[in-house]
Amino acid sequence: MDGDFRTSFVREPAALKQYPALVLNADYRPLSYYPLSLWPWQEAIKAAFLDRVSIVAEYDAFVRSPTTEIRIPSVVVLKEFVQPQKRVAFTRFNLFLRDEFCCQYCGAKGDLTFDHVIPRARGGITSWENVVAACSPCNLRKGSKSLKQAGMNLRRPPRQPTAEDMRNSSRRFPPNYLHDSWLDFLYWDAELEA
Repeated sequence: MDGDFRTSFVREPAALKQYPALVLNADYRPLSYYPLSLWPWQEAIKAAFLDRVSIVAEYDAFVRSPTTEIRIPSVVVLKEFVQPQKRVAFTRFNLFLRDEFCCQYCGAKGDLTFDHVIPRARGGITSWENVVAACSPCNLRKGSKSLKQAGMNLRRPPRQPTAEDMRNSSRRFPPNYLHDSWLDFLYWDAELEA
């Protein structure tokens, strides 16, 4: 089987390829930006039918049954507010997102791994404050040495991000596909640049 096919299949499940619905919290903000909170159109229609969401925008496409014709929702808003998570999970993906998908030593983007600033061999722990995104060459160059011994510097010191930090970071990495009806709801609360 072709590797590109497998990759695109994993990234774009069939149900989301055609008419995904952007899901907003009751305050009209997306539940998440990265990954963007999307439901397959079937889930959006089901939630609307069960009166769990309000439909804010629709596609120009319809689904039909023998007795009903329904426009497919493109943006839905939850009727009950879902409290956003305060604590950011320490995961590889969130670490890369915090570090904006670039090596914290040289700034390279692409094939990243992670590095313990204070090496584990020297008592360093795996935590937000001690782990950074690093490209393989920088990670190998540093090895189990301290930054000073390796002659390397960090672009910025690692720290535990807040949920708000992560939301702001994720806005800088929009998904591959954004429907026009979603744009008004994605960035309305972003700070304007002077």
